[in-house]
Amino acid sequence: MQRELEQAKRKAEQELKKMEKRALDAEKQRDDALDKAKEIRLQYYETAAELEEERGKNLKLRAQINRDYENSSIPSSKSIKRKKIANSREKTGRKPGGQPGHPGHRRKKQEPTQPVILLPAPEKVLEDSDFKKTGRTIIKQMVGFQVYLNVREYHADVYYNTKTGERVHAAFPAGVVDEVNYDGSIRAFLFLLNNDCCVSIDKSRRFLSDLTGGKLNISKGMVSKLSREFALKTVPERRTAYADMLLSPVMHTDCTNARKNGKGCQVYVCAVPDGKVLYFAREKKGHEGIKGTVTEDYQGLLVHDHDVTFYNYGADHQECLAHVLRYLKDSIENEPDRNWNKEMRSLLQEMIHFRNGIQLPHKPDPKTISGFEKRYQAVLERARREYGDIPANDYYRDGYNLFLRMEKYMRNHLLFLHDFRVPATNNEAERLLRNYKRKQAQAVTFRSFESIDYLCQCMSMLVLMRREEPANIFDRVSRIFG
Repeated sequence: MQRELEQAKRKAEQELKKMEKRALDAEKQRDDALDKAKEIRLQYYETAAELEEERGKNLKLRAQINRDYENSSIPSSKSIKRKKIANSREKTGRKPGGQPGHPGHRRKKQEPTQPVILLPAPEKVLEDSDFKKTGRTIIKQMVGFQVYLNVREYHADVYYNTKTGERVHAAFPAGVVDEVNYDGSIRAFLFLLNNDCCVSIDKSRRFLSDLTGGKLNISKGMVSKLSREFALKTVPERRTAYADMLLSPVMHTDCTNARKNGKGCQVYVCAVPDGKVLYFAREKKGHEGIKGTVTEDYQGLLVHDHDVTFYNYGADHQECLAHVLRYLKDSIENEPDRNWNKEMRSLLQEMIHFRNGIQLPHKPDPKTISGFEKRYQAVLERARREYGDIPANDYYRDGYNLFLRMEKYMRNHLLFLHDFRVPATNNEAERLLRNYKRKQAQAVTFRSFESIDYLCQCMSMLVLMRREEPANIFDRVSRIFG
């Protein structure tokens, strides 16, 4: 009996040891499984974080690749992907050109420079006596032009004093200094071709040589000095324009990049509604660039883009909404799940359309303007909620930054609704800067900063001259050169 109990006890102890070992093995397996699950969880989190980061990078790259003149500040001339301009007009089925009953835009007849040529009567008329003159004459002109040299040669006899040895001759007219001199017409032709038409110096020289049958071969040095000569001779006119622009209630201003010897510099433009324009070349941007321009002393309303430097000048500011609309479109394309950007873009377009539809001296309804402002604030509040629920991606914060900017500068975005002297965009200044950009594209880079400075002074004067005498600019430039 005792032996059976001991055997049962030993058997139970063996079973207990087996169960303990099995439990320890199970605990070890559980711990290993938990460690492996933890490791997999960490790998998942790392992979998810890497995936989110790659998505952010991908979003940033897509935003950069898809930027063009419609959703950023990139000019249309620099756009790689040129889209076809959509024509939203309905087809009428009519042929292109003037329609029946329209008076048309006829070519202007010129004063004849040669005796009138009377065409002989047809043989049919001469042979048949039944044909009689009707008293009506059909007049048609053949207009052409020709270039010829107008050379005036002066002779001055030299006189010798037999006692003193002095030699004298009659004084030549002003401007006649060298053996061969070029008058204002040739200088004006080359100057306008090079600076206004953006033709290179070599092509301008070659074109003039071709027009004169190879008789005139102007040196490159003479053509390159024309800008300096013209700028120095027109200082008083630009000073007068500077003083007049300070009295204007509204002024546009903007700047663009320039290049001299491969290094960057800036070109500023100031323009007022009556057509006066001045360009300024500057080595740097910011306050150093504005120094010496009309903007520095201006005390009226400034229209400009979101260069915060401009906010330190002038009495009040209207920010260009064309830029804001493009930035909102960029946000719509890269943040499609958000709604504030779509609503804000539609609202701004509605505001601009409303403002453009009001003709002076009529004034807008204050309640309508107040309603626009409340809707503007409501859209900003929606943007705050959207970015609070889903924060902006670290790799694309342009939309969020635009929201903060529109909230901070709300008054400067909506000033055009309250003051009808102020336009909603800064398109005037941007159009004027294209004149310099075309010349920069032709020249690629200028050799010196002085060349850009003289060019800006010449461009300013040409705009002022076209404002005053649009039909006689060549004659006026010729008179300035003398």
